[in-house]
Amino acid sequence: MTNASKALLIAATGEDPEPYRQDLARRLPGLAIHAEGEDYDPATIAYALCWKPTPGLLASLPGLEAIFSMGAGIDHILADPELPAAPPIVRLMHDRTRDQIRDYVVHAVLHYYRQMDVAARQQAEKSWKFLQIRDKPKLKVGILGLGEMGSTAAQGLNALGFTVLGWSRSPKSIEGVTSYHGADGLAEMLPEVSYLVSLLPATAETVGVLNAGLFNALPRGAVVINLGRGDHLVAEDLLTALDSGQIGAATLDVFAPEPMPEDSPFWSHPAVRVTPHIGSDGNGPIIADAVGLNIERMSRGLAPEPIGDRSRGY
Repeated sequence: MTNASKALLIAATGEDPEPYRQDLARRLPGLAIHAEGEDYDPATIAYALCWKPTPGLLASLPGLEAIFSMGAGIDHILADPELPAAPPIVRLMHDRTRDQIRDYVVHAVLHYYRQMDVAARQQAEKSWKFLQIRDKPKLKVGILGLGEMGSTAAQGLNALGFTVLGWSRSPKSIEGVTSYHGADGLAEMLPEVSYLVSLLPATAETVGVLNAGLFNALPRGAVVINLGRGDHLVAEDLLTALDSGQIGAATLDVFAPEPMPEDSPFWSHPAVRVTPHIGSDGNGPIIADAVGLNIERMSRGLAPEPIGDRSRGY
């Protein structure tokens, strides 16, 4: 099949495919672009752009060369019990999404470091009290997950003068970051951390990782910032830790389920900041550029990147 005869299928449950089609068409003129539910020849589909694809759909595409995720995670694709084994699953990764996550993390850490939460409470009480600026290098930031997003966030914090520690499942080497790995490494890192940022991927092993045991291993009054997955957090454990003062504050961007129910205590908890899953936004132009760059790579005989690891789940 020549490049001219290849096509792309948008298979995005719950998403309007038309804006993505328009952005892809501008980025990849000449490429036929279809959406699930339309008439198309399955044999022509070389690329699939997916968000929670219908189970069995990808297996019906005999010429599929690559599966592009509309997010950094691939768990929503791996959930398909009929997922074909051959095509690489390509994670959404772009300089702009890396920057978005870095900016969110930097903002959250600076918010607590400069005690803006305390200042807000003082404002509500009409209380004018000087807030001593603390020694930045002594307030260490720990990052759980040193993949593309975690590494970028760590480097951004390091550039601002923070002491940055990072944990990953396997050893990592990042300039300016003290790295830990494995269960022993996590146990060693946690007592040092004033601000804990979770950017862990979605795997069976990370479900419930932000729990009472982890919170109790942190210094009293530490801050928790979660941008990984909602099911990483044991909500009841965090609420207990906040109410006891073991955890001083939390910023939460991801929840299980989403949207967060109206009766969730996080909405009104005085020590919690809630954002509606805005850590990064893989919007149409970003997705189109990332997919376009990879299709161009593949046309030159190169592998797309970054390819998700099916065995690890991310």
